[in-house]
Amino acid sequence: MKAEFIVSDMTCQHCVQTITQAVQEAVPGAQVHIDLANHRVAVEPAADPAALADVIREAGYDVQPA
Repeated sequence: MKAEFIVSDMTCQHCVQTITQAVQEAVPGAQVHIDLANHRVAVEPAADPAALADVIREAGYDVQPA
């Protein structure tokens, strides 16, 4: 199961690295799949989608469920 989000203000490779690092620090072993062109982030396993959204927000991004 995976959690999917739309991160509209994710615009560059630095954003991708920041989000990936923040999620992996919060959920060790998580796989983060990012589609930069479509502003989508998917995380497996989904653990707690609300907590994952909070992690992305704390990294400085606007996040919505996909």
